[in-house]
Amino acid sequence: MTITHTEIYKYTIPMVPFTIATGTMHAAQNLFIRIHTSEGITGVGECSAFPMIAGETQATCFEMAKDFAALWKNKNTDSIEDRLAELDLFTAGNYTAKSAFDIALYDMAAKAANQPLYQFLGGEQKVIESDLTIGIDTPEKMAATALSFKAKGVNIIKVKLGKNAREDIERIRQIRLAIGNDMLLRIDANQGWSYDDAVMALTALGEFNIQFCEQPMRKWNDEWLPALCKLSPIPIMADESVFTHHDAERLIRNHACAYINIKFAKSGGIHEALLINEVSEKNKVACMMGGMLESRVALTAKVHFAMAKHNIKFYDLDTCLLGHLADPVTGGVTYSGMHLQLSDAIGIGADVDNTFLKKLEQVII
Repeated sequence: MTITHTEIYKYTIPMVPFTIATGTMHAAQNLFIRIHTSEGITGVGECSAFPMIAGETQATCFEMAKDFAALWKNKNTDSIEDRLAELDLFTAGNYTAKSAFDIALYDMAAKAANQPLYQFLGGEQKVIESDLTIGIDTPEKMAATALSFKAKGVNIIKVKLGKNAREDIERIRQIRLAIGNDMLLRIDANQGWSYDDAVMALTALGEFNIQFCEQPMRKWNDEWLPALCKLSPIPIMADESVFTHHDAERLIRNHACAYINIKFAKSGGIHEALLINEVSEKNKVACMMGGMLESRVALTAKVHFAMAKHNIKFYDLDTCLLGHLADPVTGGVTYSGMHLQLSDAIGIGADVDNTFLKKLEQVII
């Protein structure tokens, strides 16, 4: 199949403000693309820019997408590795923008094979239950939110921390007091703690039955992670420290994490995510499928990936539940409580309603 043209959209989704240690997002700054081919097969892709983590904005992704689309025009879609290598030769980094194009390639490949993406990736359907995330607020408000989650039947809660280590301990204390000890709790500091704060917080939080802590320190403090892993009663999951499989191999070699969080917006998409998972699985390090603020388009692609790989043991797949005020997606994954369910539609099986897209800034290359 030959690429004929690509539609590119600034796919902004209004949302309730969502706060983590590094900042507050007031809208999902996403990008949506459709790649058209000579055979009539169309591939869709989405990425979600989270500038305080990946260093890309919706505007930078939009500009890079124009260049990527021009680079691929009249090229063959059959060799995914060749197409992605062209993007890497064209520009370093920019993994978020690249991930939309990677997802679209895999969508087209699965459609050409007449398979759902999870089958194309060698997997089968399995039970996937996501956590639901609480953004940073006062301990009292976060405890009330956790209690409302419990009332709705949520079984796994992820709690954002990292603004102030001592206040973070109080946040978890009040949440546990509100919901009891039976629900699974995960915490994510989003690089917000210093090493000393991380030691203090994790030691104090050890009594609260925490499943794991994501990214306690800035990624430039990775050298301190082996020591922290030895001291912490809570297992450490690497997130912002792992963008590529080279990062994963380095952290695993240095005994710097117990688990790894895979996100397409960090890895550049499915191809690199497969390599991260391969390195992790080889070393018996389980992974989580996570995300930024994607709609159900990229969310559906992530569920396909998670279903295809047995080493993906944890699921943080609540991105479009974190305050999105619109859901313009057609088809795609659905929620039954916090369980995610796929149809057997070929490819990713999701798209965006054209009525919504018409209102967005867009370009065709």
